Amino acid sequence: MCHPGGMSEATAGDGTKIYWDQAGQSAAADGASVLLVHGITECWANWQPIIDRLESSHRVLWMDLRGHGQSANADRYDLEAMAGDVVTVATAAGLERPHLVGHSLGGAVVSAVGAVLPVRSVTNVDQSLQLGEFKAQLVEVEDHLKDPDAFPLVLEGLFAQLEGDKLSTGERDRLAGNRRANQDVVLGVWEMMFTMSAQEIAAVVEGALSGYAGQQTPYLSLFGVDPGEAYADWLAGFIRNSSVEVWDDHGHYPHLVDPDRFVDRLKLFWAS
Repeated sequence: MCHPGGMSEATAGDGTKIYWDQAGQSAAADGASVLLVHGITECWANWQPIIDRLESSHRVLWMDLRGHGQSANADRYDLEAMAGDVVTVATAAGLERPHLVGHSLGGAVVSAVGAVLPVRSVTNVDQSLQLGEFKAQLVEVEDHLKDPDAFPLVLEGLFAQLEGDKLSTGERDRLAGNRRANQDVVLGVWEMMFTMSAQEIAAVVEGALSGYAGQQTPYLSLFGVDPGEAYADWLAGFIRNSSVEVWDDHGHYPHLVDPDRFVDRLKLFWAS
């Protein structure tokens, strides 16, 4: 359920209302908090199995990005604006150097935030930051995505391909029930893919990651779909203290295929 009562409200720099909530310990044993950021068309509730496993030991916070869940629609859905949403929530919650965990679109967003906000760590779940191949896939279906009648069917097909074989039927149904497929929001998020060349997109990503230069921010990129052998070296060229891990055949939702393993992996990463 994406719309619980009692969520806190924060206002982004452009006036967009962003909703967030929290549970668990007032302070984690190590003094850190965890902020979870969801993927495109999704909402905070997709993190529920992870929240359930973390709240006994950590202060856990979650949020709805603009145009998602309970948060308001906006004029902008670019990476800078959504990174600003995360900074807005972190500021409203009084977070000091939190652990950031993001899935899919949220993985790109927390990667951008980690470059500009003091954080203890960044975990990016199944979101490659090399976007050329994704651009090519989207361009093939661009006309259908912009057709209001075809849009929901194309989007459903894209997500069906991403889920993989290991995600349980119950989780598939839960994710589908949480999905808010707003065409304007999706096209706004993906506008860069349609209007920029692959080289221009790469330059935007490189600019977003430039803030890691000289930092030692621990960064874990955990994939359920292999991004390729060269990805780890490419990422390390921007984020020195980064590691790439692949859970074979876990699909786009490795954290929901095996939430116990995922939370154990987070805790080990944070401890190290």
